[in-house]
Amino acid sequence: MKRSRLPLSLLAVAMLAGCASVEPGASLNQVRSLTQAHTAPALTVDRSAEDLARTHAKVTELLRQPIGADTAVQIALLNNRGLQARLQQLGITEAEVSQAARLPNPGFSFGRLTQGDEIELERALHVNLARLLTLPLVSRLEERRLQAVQREVAMDVLSLAADARKAWVQAVAARESLRYMHQVQEAAEASAELARRMQQAGNFNALTRLREQGFYADAALGLARAEQRQRAARERLARLLGLWGDQLDFKLPERLPDLPDAPRDQPDIERQALAQRLDVQAARLAAEQTARNLRLTEVTRFVSVFELGLVRNTSNEAPRQTGWEVSLELPLFDWGGARAAKAESLYMQSLHQAAATAINARSEVREAYGNYRASYDIARHHRDEIVPLRKRISEEQLLRYNGMLIGVFELLADARSQVASVNASIEALRDFWLAKADLDMALIGRATLPMPAAAAVSAGGEAGAGH
Repeated sequence: MKRSRLPLSLLAVAMLAGCASVEPGASLNQVRSLTQAHTAPALTVDRSAEDLARTHAKVTELLRQPIGADTAVQIALLNNRGLQARLQQLGITEAEVSQAARLPNPGFSFGRLTQGDEIELERALHVNLARLLTLPLVSRLEERRLQAVQREVAMDVLSLAADARKAWVQAVAARESLRYMHQVQEAAEASAELARRMQQAGNFNALTRLREQGFYADAALGLARAEQRQRAARERLARLLGLWGDQLDFKLPERLPDLPDAPRDQPDIERQALAQRLDVQAARLAAEQTARNLRLTEVTRFVSVFELGLVRNTSNEAPRQTGWEVSLELPLFDWGGARAAKAESLYMQSLHQAAATAINARSEVREAYGNYRASYDIARHHRDEIVPLRKRISEEQLLRYNGMLIGVFELLADARSQVASVNASIEALRDFWLAKADLDMALIGRATLPMPAAAAVSAGGEAGAGH
């Protein structure tokens, strides 16, 4: 009897170890704690038809008023189905971690042997001791993997929030620009019609009339492009917010928020980014997990199969036999060297990836902050210098027109120029708010930064289309 206590004790330990599990919903709470400082609304997961109906009712209520930037982020976090699918990954990983903390079910074998009139019955119960001995290490590895998934999901949440905010900025700016392009087109149309009538009256030659007609054609083309940009920006915002059907009639504000009085001054921005960026934390966790994998590989390098079994044999011609047996894998051909070499290479790879992530994070946050400051200076220059100057020129032109020193065509041309400067100011303000969203994202994760040269060419092309 005493000899059977050892395997029975090990089996009891295995059964207790198999009871370990991850608390359901704990991963979602962790993601909430990682993102709540940067996104005001709390995350929810739709798991039933009732949850979907409640989300739909809340989104419908939010859409009754013009959507602000914060409201757009709230709707996206509530209603984006892609995000909901990503949040389900938390539950999947939680289940996998719980499964990894449990031992496989014990095996049972049964045999019936006959020899003449003798009948022998063999029964055996066996459990994997190698899995039991490495269970604490495997559990810690899986917990690290769960933490990495939590940070990946949190990064997806923050990326969606940043994308929704940027899409809102682009949609509002495109709507405001479209309104001004309508004014440019109306002024150019009036100028072209007046030139046509004056040519018919013999007061204009064909070249002057064609020049005015060319201005009108350029203005019509600029209006068509502005309408295209406005539709595309609105559709992108609708996709990120998960809107469809009657929800597509959502309203937007008439204009973008005003420029702040002063830009943010952040001298320690690199240190701040390294301390709170989720991709840096995920890379660090991945390196630690790979190091633990290396330890597990070293533990199981020579012996990867180690099983304990309980045996009970009965025969109709002999007394009952009971006992236990241990089975080992003999490392005659595979000494585990290849697995160890692979684990070491994976560890070094994770170290290099973690270092590269940190270097890229420093560079991205510096670039994002530089774009933010430059965009602020450009937008302020438009607001404080260019737009007031154009307004004063327009007022002077109106005085000259009232004094019959210039004609109506010069006045219309000046009106087109003034509207184009206002439109350029809107685009500069849009670029600032986009740069601010990029900076906020770069401080907590990987941001998609624009190419300044491409943006400058695009702005110049749009301004030219307005003349």
